[in-house]
Amino acid sequence: MGEKYVIGLDFGTNSARAIIVNAANGAEIATAVFDFPTGEKGVVLDARNPDLARQHPADYLKAVTATVTAALQQAAAVPGFSPESVIGIGVDTTGSTPLPVDKQGTPLALLDEFSGNPAAMAWLWKDHTGHAEAVEITALASKMRPQYLAKCGGAYSSEWFWSKILHCKRTSPGVFEAAYTWVEHADWMTGILTGTDAPDVMKRCICAAGHKAMFNPGWGGYPDAEFLTAVDPALGKLRVTLPDRAYTVADAAGGLTDKWAAKLGLPAGIPVAMGAFDAHLGAVGSGIEPGVLVKIIGTSCCDMMVAPMTRELPDIPGLCGIVPGSILPGCFGLEAGQSAVGDIFNWFVSYMRPEKESHETLTEKALRLKPGESGLLALDWHNGNRTVLVDQRLTGGLIGMTLQTRPEEVYRALIEATAFGARVIMERFLEYGMTVDRIVNCGGISGKNALLMQIYADVMGRPLEISKSAQTCALGSAMAGAVVAGKAAGGHDTFAEAAAAMALTDDKVYQPIPENRKTYDRLFTLYKKMHDSFGVRGYQEGLFEVMKELLAIRDEARKG
Repeated sequence: MGEKYVIGLDFGTNSARAIIVNAANGAEIATAVFDFPTGEKGVVLDARNPDLARQHPADYLKAVTATVTAALQQAAAVPGFSPESVIGIGVDTTGSTPLPVDKQGTPLALLDEFSGNPAAMAWLWKDHTGHAEAVEITALASKMRPQYLAKCGGAYSSEWFWSKILHCKRTSPGVFEAAYTWVEHADWMTGILTGTDAPDVMKRCICAAGHKAMFNPGWGGYPDAEFLTAVDPALGKLRVTLPDRAYTVADAAGGLTDKWAAKLGLPAGIPVAMGAFDAHLGAVGSGIEPGVLVKIIGTSCCDMMVAPMTRELPDIPGLCGIVPGSILPGCFGLEAGQSAVGDIFNWFVSYMRPEKESHETLTEKALRLKPGESGLLALDWHNGNRTVLVDQRLTGGLIGMTLQTRPEEVYRALIEATAFGARVIMERFLEYGMTVDRIVNCGGISGKNALLMQIYADVMGRPLEISKSAQTCALGSAMAGAVVAGKAAGGHDTFAEAAAAMALTDDKVYQPIPENRKTYDRLFTLYKKMHDSFGVRGYQEGLFEVMKELLAIRDEARKG
């Protein structure tokens, strides 16, 4: 039958990429990247409102054509490859990133009337303008539908579907009234490729619906109209435009349309898998299974685990949902994460602008520092806290500074802060009975920054593996394409088969250094006091000893 290939499409915060992968062995034979042209590095911002972050859906359409055609051109140099050997496509996007659309499924931002209106664009995952609405939804759900909150960590987030829509209704009524409904980027993308973008026929993915929109089969799908009407009557009316079923990435959204096949140079009708979030398919591309914690480390960080559907799971406070069928079909998907990781380091270099310094120079200098030597301790909440506090109104912090504090010390302290945040998440999983046998990391930072990975291993006290692919989210998407194609077509019938053939880890494993771990255990105790003092209502323990203990740790490190 010859070699068969699948395409993975990955839509991130600043860019999109396509990879072409050999379905039999996971070899990535071509990669193409497209930087989103609209806004600042692909994100539409507002200097008057730092909570606003939008994307233009026109960029998504440009990205599909640019990346797939470029990847196909690159793959043409591989002996035996032809577009006819492509058997399936998978898609991942950020989320919750909903778009307002008309009854035909056209995003309002693609209409002349709304083309320059940020409210008519895609509301990017890190848009926090709906923080007040999220608090309202949480308060009402705690009274009317506590089961909704129990499955999404105990609090609704401003990063999620309903809070963004409600904020649009209150601040941009013209856009809200013009929209027939709202769809997630992941669903719109697969709808466009398969000709099922009209809302009345569009399939919705369980990953977006379950983790961000309070969808659960146990109560009939999305939140009921009575509850949504109590939040706002307009949301109750919107409920009738949403289906009662959601699909996993083992399901096909449909076949590639003749139009898109001609535009891309691919066979018409090849199956397109249901979409999912980039982090979820990054976990798939990392070979996630029960007992494996996958960390997708990039601008933010997502932490994924799965558990068998036969297992009875407790509700875990602070998680972004426990959803049947999400991440890995046939399992409960558990999602957690940090709202900023790489974004924090970029903020320091780009906005604080330490003189003559770059990520590379700061990393080199920070590498020479011992744990605790700086005397600094930071909080990693520059974009709020996703897990476990679920509070986007928290902000970053840095204590322990003196007149001798150097930029590389701050840079290392920021890395350490994100590592402490990662440990908080791991300990929450462990606290509620999840078993962490392995930790696999993927994303751009994990493969490039050895300093960060060693600090994470030391802070978390666990060996850290690295996914072999530099494009693990796109690889996971490609694996979904291989599964919906099926073994008969040259793909795979299950994700377990796909993972065995296509998901590989690097030989490099970061082992915790015992001496470093001892110091970081002391620093983590101080971090937790800061974390709980600022993040937990009613927490009473004092902070008097924090600065003094930081100085003691600093002095010991420097003497050593």
